[in-house]
Amino acid sequence: MKIAEIRELSTKELLERVDAEVAAYDQKKINHSISPMDNPSQIKQQRRLIARMKTELRQRELNNKN
Repeated sequence: MKIAEIRELSTKELLERVDAEVAAYDQKKINHSISPMDNPSQIKQQRRLIARMKTELRQRELNNKN
């Protein structure tokens, strides 16, 4: 998901997506610890996607305060 796509989402949708992505990330980490994944860079990509979403949420929060 690109940053432009993240910015198009409403705040409520973005919060829901963050929760879903964090759950999926946790599950991937658990699965990878049990049996190694073919492409472990997916974990890194997912972590960065979550960070992008949380950054956008924080920017919206700061813009609403001003």
